[in-house]
Amino acid sequence: MSRDVAVLGAGMHPWGKWGRNFVEYGLVAARAALADAGVAWPDVQYVAGADTIRNGYPGFIAGATFAQALGWSGARVSSSYAACASGAQAIDTARARILAGLCDVALVVGADAAPKGFFKPVGGDRPDDPDWLRFRLLGATNPIYFALYARRRMAVHGATLDDFAAVKVKNARHGLANPNARYRKEVALEDVRESAVVADPLRLLDICATSDGGAALVLTSMDFARRHGVSDPVRISGLSTVTPTFPKTVLDLPDFATDSAMTAEQPERPFRSAIADAAYEEAGIGPDDLSLAEVYDLSTALELDWYEDIGLCEPGGAEELLRSGATALGGRVPVNPSGGLASFGEAIPAQAIAQVCELTWQLRGQADGRQVEDARTGIAVNQGLFGHGSAVIAVR
Repeated sequence: MSRDVAVLGAGMHPWGKWGRNFVEYGLVAARAALADAGVAWPDVQYVAGADTIRNGYPGFIAGATFAQALGWSGARVSSSYAACASGAQAIDTARARILAGLCDVALVVGADAAPKGFFKPVGGDRPDDPDWLRFRLLGATNPIYFALYARRRMAVHGATLDDFAAVKVKNARHGLANPNARYRKEVALEDVRESAVVADPLRLLDICATSDGGAALVLTSMDFARRHGVSDPVRISGLSTVTPTFPKTVLDLPDFATDSAMTAEQPERPFRSAIADAAYEEAGIGPDDLSLAEVYDLSTALELDWYEDIGLCEPGGAEELLRSGATALGGRVPVNPSGGLASFGEAIPAQAIAQVCELTWQLRGQADGRQVEDARTGIAVNQGLFGHGSAVIAVR
């Protein structure tokens, strides 16, 4: 049985620091996606919301929040939280319902209004919560973890500060032409080098900002798409939300320690590469089939890790791949043609959805000013806290 679902509509609210309610951003994105699909709101049978934990009770029940804001219609709803993978979890829920034959048309929405500066734990004393403890006991903010990963790349693979800076330069250049990006300004290597140190070795321009924004998709069955007059839609052909395999020997947010590998063999694939591999297997393709990739560049160094995790090169080959120009527009497989988090910043529940919006526009040939030539296949990957992660493969 085909596991394809059609992406009929994609819409976004531009990223920034707008100071308004997150629901407004989601509504703008949802209405744009519905208009793009040519689908009326009453025709939507299912709403999958990606949750935000910083915006009160409405954020915890995002599916119902957006359904009410659009106007109660009797549609069924769900709400998903998986940290940075929340949007992909919502996509997965909607896709599963379509493939099960329980609905033909689903709307997926995620939006956030983020705080200034880096993220902090949700309020209150929670001494049994590892995420709370890593801030209070270790002072380990998100950039501390990013810096540890960067130091590892430098020690194991010989990455340099200029390699990290070159990722920012590339993504900033890509984001220039993206009307939804928050930062649309060219950046030079010197700008990155001279920006303030946040968590050594990473500078301010190596680390993504926190942003407000929203993104939405209209997903349908292939039969509905054909009846709707769309014979060749962008399709989601693979989606992975796998968890780590024991023993997990890489330190990930918000862990303090890894599993012991003394009495058990390490898995064939570490967690992040397993996320992408499962999606490739489901879609029946491999890394060599990719036209482009959208990866979760929380830091410049993490983008280099993703090159290896999604199979663009062997471990240790990311720096040379970057230096060759293969991951820039015009290269063999452009990475983050949208501009990535470097140009957007994080709007956590919206970001995985926004990545699929970008894949959709690229595969349709609608990414003006940043179009990947002859784009046919793309992957979007990210990682959230506590073993959450996602990979979505879109084809046309």
